[in-house]
Amino acid sequence: MAAAAKPPEADTCLPGPPVADPGPVLPRPTAGRAPWTGRAARAAAGAALLATAACGDDLPPPRCEPVRVPFRTELGCAAELAAQGARPLDASLPGATTVKTIVDRGDDLATYFQDTVAYPVHRRFAIEHLGWPAGAPFFEQYLSPGRRFVLGAVTHYEEPDVVAYELAPYDTASVELIETSYRRLAGAMYPDAGLRFHPTSEEQLALVPALTIPVVTTDELWAGITYQPLNLGETYARVHVLTATELATTYVSPRELVVLDRVPDDLTVVAGVVTAQFQTPLSHVNVLSQQRGTPNMSLRDAHARFAALDGRWVRLTVRAFDWEVAEVTADEAAAWFEANRPPPAQIPAPDYAVTGVLDIDDVGPGDVAAVGGKAAGYGRLRDLAAAGPPVRVRDALAIPVSFYRRFVTGNGFDARIAQMLADPGFRGDGDLRRQLLAGLRADLLAAPVDPDDLAAIEAALERDFPATRMKFRSSTNAEDLARHSGAGLYDSRAGQVGDPARPVDLALKTVWASVWNARAFEERDYAGIDHLQVAMAVLVSPSFPDEEANGVAITANIYDPAPGGEDGFFVNAQLGEASVVQPPPGVRVDSLLYYYFHVGQPATYYTRSNLVAPGQTVLTRGELFDLGRALAAIRDGFAGDFDPPAGYGALPMDVEWKLEVVGGERQIWVKQARPYPGRGAEAARRSP
Repeated sequence: MAAAAKPPEADTCLPGPPVADPGPVLPRPTAGRAPWTGRAARAAAGAALLATAACGDDLPPPRCEPVRVPFRTELGCAAELAAQGARPLDASLPGATTVKTIVDRGDDLATYFQDTVAYPVHRRFAIEHLGWPAGAPFFEQYLSPGRRFVLGAVTHYEEPDVVAYELAPYDTASVELIETSYRRLAGAMYPDAGLRFHPTSEEQLALVPALTIPVVTTDELWAGITYQPLNLGETYARVHVLTATELATTYVSPRELVVLDRVPDDLTVVAGVVTAQFQTPLSHVNVLSQQRGTPNMSLRDAHARFAALDGRWVRLTVRAFDWEVAEVTADEAAAWFEANRPPPAQIPAPDYAVTGVLDIDDVGPGDVAAVGGKAAGYGRLRDLAAAGPPVRVRDALAIPVSFYRRFVTGNGFDARIAQMLADPGFRGDGDLRRQLLAGLRADLLAAPVDPDDLAAIEAALERDFPATRMKFRSSTNAEDLARHSGAGLYDSRAGQVGDPARPVDLALKTVWASVWNARAFEERDYAGIDHLQVAMAVLVSPSFPDEEANGVAITANIYDPAPGGEDGFFVNAQLGEASVVQPPPGVRVDSLLYYYFHVGQPATYYTRSNLVAPGQTVLTRGELFDLGRALAAIRDGFAGDFDPPAGYGALPMDVEWKLEVVGGERQIWVKQARPYPGRGAEAARRSP
């Protein structure tokens, strides 16, 4: 990588930067030209500077006018960059101010720094100010070697204090084109800007060894960032500073703001989350924060920053570019909670009329009441897979909620549960509640499954999946819903008929008992769900014992989700069975934005797995393409079942997938799909 350019000394006069031959350029249209455009406008804008430009000690300081104008041909100071710039509603790298730029190869490499608030896209600016025909195709300006315009942006990343020149991830500019446009823009900016080129895709990153201009990578930008907003919003809460290890044995209430050293393995309902370790946006902690509408952020040195507030009531505001905390009184907090109580989540009443084990191909989205949200969604996936690749989904069985009810009532747990829920001590004492729930789960695991029910389940397994290790997974009528995802609340377990190490009855009881996990109870209670109306079905599918990789993907661009934004898929991928949503400390995953719908289908990697060799990725380009095809089909296939959340132009489905070798071929297999809740009330409010 080239070293960062050193600004010239104030008393030094240097020749202008070299400019490469722009090569063949598409002709510039002359008809329909606005009167105040192009060369004439640039001449007027820079006349004063040109009149006084000289080499020597009497060189005047650059003119600085920090006011917003339709465009500038130069940026004389950082204040002008800020005036011309805009901050996006969401940003993959927080703390960024961006100015859209155009280098006009049809007009002597003229430079334009456009008003990015008034002109958030290049095309409209080119039509109104550069004479581009309104009906002419524009996308070739990102792709054609003979393009007239080089379309980019100059972005100031505040925390690392880096000014970067960026092209769209799908831009196919050559080394020569990148260097030419970079040098023209660098020469038109204030000397201490220290402009560097930031590759925004794998394809652009591959060009770096051939570049002779200063470069900054995404990894280097992340290293200089201390604040990561995950879910935007505001909360009032009592600060509780502790470690993730301490959290495992400590009760925290829904009115506490937990400040942790790292992302926890398990977290019940809290008013907000701050972690010193940066998170993946697809972690269960963040998905649940989005579902609840509670703020979630990462902050380096979080413990030190919040130590003085431990035990105090505060107001925390998490915004896309900054955060704020202020002390409040307990009375103010109580009033805020009363005014901001969420409306109860609506779930379908359980349907106990279905009494037999079901083939998953007989199940669909309309069967949530009988087989739960996960199995119903899996049935829809099987519908999509019936046409063959790109969607591959294994066959499965659904054990309806009626089996859970017979287990609970047959062992007398229904009366015990009703008595427990009516106990004021259970409701009012968090530690007692955890103890009683733990005792209930232990007794559920020790109780027998009805012999006839167990025989029916094992017979179905032996018939459809002989000698196969199966995964028994939760599927309540209160999960994988548009209003309530239930991500990470319940337990799964492997089981196989005739295997003493994996008995089927224990797998069933493990899933059934997890209805009463403390985290699941607290989450449902926060959502206003009647616990007596929650019933557990079980989705049973073949396990993936030899997976090459696994991951989670969102079928939308979570950083630019609004209608008209840059469409794409957000993907987390990891080698083997290692977790992508709760990676152990020190373990990184491939985290990327895949522009599947763009020419060339570029990918922007924000972090890279450290379980693969340096320079490698978990998925090959071919495998990423196969995953993209499946994600596109899933988004389309569920469009009739769910609406996009506020602020989203396309339906974001949360998709779990595996990579497994089948018949010597590495194949993408889909494990689950559920609606993704979005990025919080604040982000939705600020969406256009």
